[in-house]
Amino acid sequence: MATRTARTAWTGGLQDGSGQVELASSGVGKYDVSFPKRAADNADGTTSPEELVAAAHSSCYAMALSAEIGNAGGTPQSLDVTADVTLGPDPAGGFRISKIVLTVVGRADGIDEAGFLAAAAAAKAGCPISKALAGVDVIELDASFAA
Repeated sequence: MATRTARTAWTGGLQDGSGQVELASSGVGKYDVSFPKRAADNADGTTSPEELVAAAHSSCYAMALSAEIGNAGGTPQSLDVTADVTLGPDPAGGFRISKIVLTVVGRADGIDEAGFLAAAAAAKAGCPISKALAGVDVIELDASFAA
């Protein structure tokens, strides 16, 4: 299996420093990062580790759900997946990812709503990024089947 690489160049301290994360394997871009903007409600043109985790989780989950629908005898037509990743305080000190909410609205042929919901739950359990994030206390799934 393939290995993918991202690289971050950082200068300065936590509060006054900043960096740039590069998606090195794909070469699709470099994105600014900053801790004050990471913790703020408005990202103001920067990304954050949590946004990158959300991107990884939503895309991985979509792939896993597509496979699970196929395994159940259905054909996925469209999957709209959002991952909301929350940064919160860690009781042990510092910060941690405290919650992730996966929201999916899916359309599929050859499968009913119950089958879709079962596939959605199986995808949440089987997605490699979900497995990597097993230390997150709460990973919620809000799945809707659009017939």
